[in-house]
Amino acid sequence: MIDHAHDLASVRDATERLLTAVGKLDNAAVTHPSRLPGWSRGHVLAHLARNADALVNVLQGRPMYVSGDARDADIERDAPRGLDVQLADLRESAARFQEEGDAPADWARTVELRNGVTDSASRVPFRRWVEVELHHVDLDIGYELEDLPADFTEREIDFLADRFAGHPDVPPTRLTDGTRAWRTGRDVEGGPEVTVTGPPADLLGWLAGRRTGAALTVDGGPLPALPPL
Repeated sequence: MIDHAHDLASVRDATERLLTAVGKLDNAAVTHPSRLPGWSRGHVLAHLARNADALVNVLQGRPMYVSGDARDADIERDAPRGLDVQLADLRESAARFQEEGDAPADWARTVELRNGVTDSASRVPFRRWVEVELHHVDLDIGYELEDLPADFTEREIDFLADRFAGHPDVPPTRLTDGTRAWRTGRDVEGGPEVTVTGPPADLLGWLAGRRTGAALTVDGGPLPALPPL
């Protein structure tokens, strides 16, 4: 069962870690490239702030973004801002999300995200947690996949494995860190299966498009090519 209250607390903790780390930067550092192609650190910070507001829209029954073009334009508009403005926006937008999450609500209801994707409202806090943790890594300021909370890493591997489950372009694949195992890709009963083994951080990095998978061991075929998220 999804515990949205636990996830909201985890979002709060992750946001504080992010704000503390970003607060050690300066205006010049915010303009440096992030690990996301074509995005500066300012783009990542702007996206995080606007994503918090977008998820408030979701919880309140409004479209997540006015449009894809408007989402992109907002990020481009906000990316060049100075560090103090970025920090204030991050803090204030995060507070709006937490306030909405703390309000009495039917957490079993279905909500709509981008591109017609639907989910339980109870999973929205975890989705925000994912945004904060992975984009903290994307900032390239010393926070790595190995630094993520262990329970977060396990849940995100599970979430992404489920996302690619049944995908026709992904062969039947077993993922394991030597202790736990997940399955993803096409469902071919009794057919050949690729086994991908590695530390949780490397499994997550590959599934989330943050690492190439070069550190993983693959048996039964080549490392599957994953579709973009």
